[in-house]
Amino acid sequence: MKKNCCLTGLGYYVPEKVITNHDFELLMDTSDEWITTRTGIKQRHICTDQACSDLAYHSSIQALEEAGITPQDLTHIIVATFTPDALIPNAACVLLEKLGHKDIAALDINTACTGFIYGLELARGLCMLPGDANVLVVASEALTTRVNFSDRSTCVLFGDGAGAAVVSNTCHNPAAMPGRLLDVSLKADGALGELLTIKGGGSAYPLALGEKVSENFFVQMEGREVFKHAVRSMYNVALEVMARNNVRPGDIDLVVPHQANIRIIEALAKKMNLDPANLFVNVQKYGNTSAASVPIALAEAREKGRISPGDLVLMVAFGGGFTWGAALVQF
Repeated sequence: MKKNCCLTGLGYYVPEKVITNHDFELLMDTSDEWITTRTGIKQRHICTDQACSDLAYHSSIQALEEAGITPQDLTHIIVATFTPDALIPNAACVLLEKLGHKDIAALDINTACTGFIYGLELARGLCMLPGDANVLVVASEALTTRVNFSDRSTCVLFGDGAGAAVVSNTCHNPAAMPGRLLDVSLKADGALGELLTIKGGGSAYPLALGEKVSENFFVQMEGREVFKHAVRSMYNVALEVMARNNVRPGDIDLVVPHQANIRIIEALAKKMNLDPANLFVNVQKYGNTSAASVPIALAEAREKGRISPGDLVLMVAFGGGFTWGAALVQF
């Protein structure tokens, strides 16, 4: 018999320090109006003395409490990130230790901004296996550690944060309004990878001892090309997952898109003919937090009462690689 797969707990966390657009005016030739008009972003949270695993820990504790389980009840941990504390050990193992648990599977995945949705699909597969499954899916990014703050075109876009979900085949806390994961669709195209990169430190771009860190170690992006591919790809994958489940745009109660920038979100909404009231946007507060963007938005949307029992929610994202995906959840 096919098992249910549910999001039984959600959580999110952002660092305390905030950089506003006015702060950037003191650092470079820019303005609040320039940033807001082009991105919709007014501020972003950034790490000072915290790493990826620290952000992940705080969001995980929230998700576990809401799910009504302890870390010892977990069967798997998946961390979606491209900014782990270190190359080895992976972020999931570091998080496992911070949660006081061991002897379970702990792995990282790197699909950039689509990471959370990729993680949900992996968790869905684990929930279908024999036995009980409580999978912690965390998307955590200390993204500003890989931002070149002399590059005006990229540095104003990004922020740090983490979002988490407990994905289970058994609901331990019905009062938490669990969401049934109905379907996920995932895509990728490696031929377009050069349009959005962080190359430095990889085996193809190693750093020699004593060598200066170059621009390759930070986000580099062809913004206009990424914009076009992001809108088209998210639109197509959203339609695919809806069609597979006999869902029309009008049936969706809330769309939670990747919070890249407001122009991409608005272009996607227009292409899908969405009612603005059925779209959740928080890019103005957090900027682009990459893999953490969707789970932060999902958790905050429910926290603010934007999701009610019975609501059908569509999540959709696009990231470097390129990768993109969509997921349907019935609360």
